[in-house]
Amino acid sequence: MAGGTKRLPRAVREQQMLDAAVEVFSVNGYHETSMDAIAAKAEISKPMLYLYYGSKEDLFGACLNRELGRFIEAVRADVDFTLPPRDMLRKTILTFLSYIDANRASWIVLYTQATSSQAFAHTVRDGRERIIDLVARLLSTGTRNPEPGTDFHMMAIALVGAGEAVAARVSAGDVDVDEAAELLINLFWRGLKGKPENR
Repeated sequence: MAGGTKRLPRAVREQQMLDAAVEVFSVNGYHETSMDAIAAKAEISKPMLYLYYGSKEDLFGACLNRELGRFIEAVRADVDFTLPPRDMLRKTILTFLSYIDANRASWIVLYTQATSSQAFAHTVRDGRERIIDLVARLLSTGTRNPEPGTDFHMMAIALVGAGEAVAARVSAGDVDVDEAAELLINLFWRGLKGKPENR
């Protein structure tokens, strides 16, 4: 361990620890990951890791909050409600899947490790609700001539569920991003088009 690493600012050190933790958690899972392994990956001492994050549960919670925030912000920042509906849909789905492809460890922690632990289920549920609200807004904005009484929130729940299932395949490397995006775009577009206009 280089002596110079001790001079890192606290915020930088915290991110270094979280980066290491996300990587180790994604490979080993929450229960099989030790603080020793994370400290070794971060190239710090275990006492320092405990000084910053009092327990493995606290550290995992910090990872979860950071990764969820990054994911939602990345998708939200790229949604452009001024685009034509199909272009808006395409851009949002590609952003979603490209982010997962580029951040596979993050996605595994969010949607595999976290959902398997009761202690973190509420965090995942809250994050999913934020994503569902964003998708419901996208559907509401982009749908032309919606059927009377269309429940955009329920549609968003169904679409987010489908998106998560496809994203799991992307994160595992089982499907190409472009191929997965086309599948979701074709599926979602039927909901966005609504009923034909009366002319």
